[in-house]
Amino acid sequence: MITPAQFFKCLSDETRFRCVTLLQKEGKLCVCELTAALDLSQPKISRHLAPLRQCGLLLDSREGQWVYYQINPKLPDWAFPILENTVMAADKSGQFKNDLDRLHNVQGKPEAVVCS
Repeated sequence: MITPAQFFKCLSDETRFRCVTLLQKEGKLCVCELTAALDLSQPKISRHLAPLRQCGLLLDSREGQWVYYQINPKLPDWAFPILENTVMAADKSGQFKNDLDRLHNVQGKPEAVVCS
C-alpha cells in the first residue's frame, strides 16, 4: 500500500503531476493521449508513468496495441480527496487547461494519435 510520503513524492515531479491530474480528471488514458496532451515525447511520458505504476498510484492495462493508465481504485481512502482537490486547484492553471485542450482536440482518440 502506498504511504503518504510515497504519494507526495510521486506528485512532486511536474510531468508526473500533470499525468496524474489528467488521469484523475479524465479516467483512463493511453500513453499516446498523454503524449499529445502534455506535448512531450512518448519515452519521456513512459519514463514518468513507470514510477507511478510501481508505487501503486496508477494501474496499466493493455488493450490491443494500446497501453492505458488509470488511477488505482484501491488507493487508501485518504488519497482520493487529495486527488480531487489537486484537480480543482490545477483546473485554475493555464497549463492544465492547455493540456486538456490538447487532449480534447485529439481526433478519434486513440486511433488518431500515432504511437511509436
